[in-house]
Amino acid sequence: MNKSHGFTLIEVLIGMTLLSLMVVLLFSSLTIGAKSWEQGEKKIADVNEIAVVQQFFNHHLAHATPQWNDFEPEKDRLFSFQGKKETLQFVAAFPASAERAGLQLFLLELKEKDKQRFISVTLTPFFPLAEGAEWFQDDVELVRGVQNFELAYFGLNDETGEFVWQSEWLNKEQQPRLVKILLELDDGRYLPEMIVALNVDSPYSNADLESVPTEDVEDVAQ
Repeated sequence: MNKSHGFTLIEVLIGMTLLSLMVVLLFSSLTIGAKSWEQGEKKIADVNEIAVVQQFFNHHLAHATPQWNDFEPEKDRLFSFQGKKETLQFVAAFPASAERAGLQLFLLELKEKDKQRFISVTLTPFFPLAEGAEWFQDDVELVRGVQNFELAYFGLNDETGEFVWQSEWLNKEQQPRLVKILLELDDGRYLPEMIVALNVDSPYSNADLESVPTEDVEDVAQ
């Protein structure tokens, strides 16, 4: 008569131990994979955020156009380009295919909310709208978590008559030749120093500046 034998207690314990190890290894692999995925997505998001800032200055500031707001008699005549260390105002055109085409007044400001600093961009139509047209103003955050944001302007100094970098560009009758942008975020990320040549007043293009060291920009501009 044949007798069927089951698993011994030791065999059951060994099997359960091996199964537990397999589950732990599988869970660890899934956890590592998930963390790697999250880190990859965060890295891509961080790179995209910096790229958005670069594209903003290259696509809009580089095409700033000098304008005067002399279409409203009750207001003092003011040049469109006004710049400070952490604030910048200029006029640039949106393409005809854009939802809001035509000249727009860009206002960049460093603001703070909930103990976090961010760069705000306000867009308003530069010219008065036709009667009955809808007025609209857009406020967007260009980038959050700003540790340091500085602007500098290269142009003619009214007092010395020399071309130098200046921390402000106010009440002028022309745009600066160059604008330098420095940006550092709270998490240590930073925007590589950008020097943008303005499209109208500068005798050279932004492409010409790519191979020019910062210390040599003054010689190129002159």
